[in-house]
Amino acid sequence: MLALRLARGTHPLVLLRRLLVAAASGGVGFLLLCTLGYALGHPEQSADSVRRLVWCLPPLAATVYFAVAVARTDPGTNAPRAGLSAVGLGPGRLAALAAVSTALSCTLGSALALLLFLHLRGELSDLPFDGAGAELLAAGRPLPAAGVLTLLCVVPVAAGTATALALRPRTRKHPDDEPSGPVAPTGLPWGVALVAAGLAVETYASRGTPGAQLALPGRLDAVPAGVLAGWAVTALGLAVAGPGLTYLAGRLLQSVRPGAVRLLAGRVLMDEAGRIGRPLGVVCAVASAGIAAATLYDAGSSPAPFGPLTGLGTALVVTCTVATLLTAALEAKRSRAATAETLAGLGAPRQTLRTAAALRATAVLTVFTPVTIALATLAAFPLTS
Repeated sequence: MLALRLARGTHPLVLLRRLLVAAASGGVGFLLLCTLGYALGHPEQSADSVRRLVWCLPPLAATVYFAVAVARTDPGTNAPRAGLSAVGLGPGRLAALAAVSTALSCTLGSALALLLFLHLRGELSDLPFDGAGAELLAAGRPLPAAGVLTLLCVVPVAAGTATALALRPRTRKHPDDEPSGPVAPTGLPWGVALVAAGLAVETYASRGTPGAQLALPGRLDAVPAGVLAGWAVTALGLAVAGPGLTYLAGRLLQSVRPGAVRLLAGRVLMDEAGRIGRPLGVVCAVASAGIAAATLYDAGSSPAPFGPLTGLGTALVVTCTVATLLTAALEAKRSRAATAETLAGLGAPRQTLRTAAALRATAVLTVFTPVTIALATLAAFPLTS
């Protein structure tokens, strides 16, 4: 009830982000229900049903990642308020409140997914497109209630649990133990190692037997399962290496006799590496996968890559990762609002801040674009050679 009351008084932009979380949850729920419909309509092809279920994992992971980012920037539950602390709602209970709010948003999306699924099966009459997907969704077979509820609870439970873990209270360090400047992220070597391991797994699996394959739902040719595992490891490596690459971009901005604007831009980018670096790495991974898929399509290795479910899953992954990056960027902008006001009070022109922002964006693109293209080329090479 408290979560609903806080939602009523939030900013429209916050409500929009929650609606986006609900929409993403609905998309994943619809994919899961379509997998159930395929399993009901093709009971003899259980292996294909499992493969379709596995292909729902990337949209699920992207949706949960976006939901956690939205909960992290929610002003209603992000930081303790004096009144809430007085009634016993400290950081721990506020984290639980954020988890409940996230789960409620995802539950709304799952409910809408169920309504759309039933409508396309032809079980909700007097509406447009009623029964349009009856054959695809096994309209002639009864739905198992337990299976439907289990699949629809996957996203709310996963997103709520991830939010609670991400926002759990942490022990604060003594102020004397904290560094005075931006911290050097330590994940770059581990990220590079994971990327190298993923590329090695993909290269090795591309020479395997054609029996161990996973097929995307929606008319995508079979791809060796080991190749997909290699892509997943590579994406994880880019997410781990993202803060280090962002920190490196900030250092490059301050090299070779920098002026005041370059110093400001580089220092801010180094300070924000931990906040925006990981979403940048994830977007880089998604972009490299898209370039690799386009390369396979141009090479004739995948003559019909996009079906309806593939398109929906791809749209969910791309939208959620980009929205997560934009959410992190807005959070970073809000965190340095006091610094911007201080600079303005000292007489710094607004053009200086805009130039610094443009320099940060240029530095990030300069570092991440070659990495994305190189990894996409290396990922597609074993499948096209």
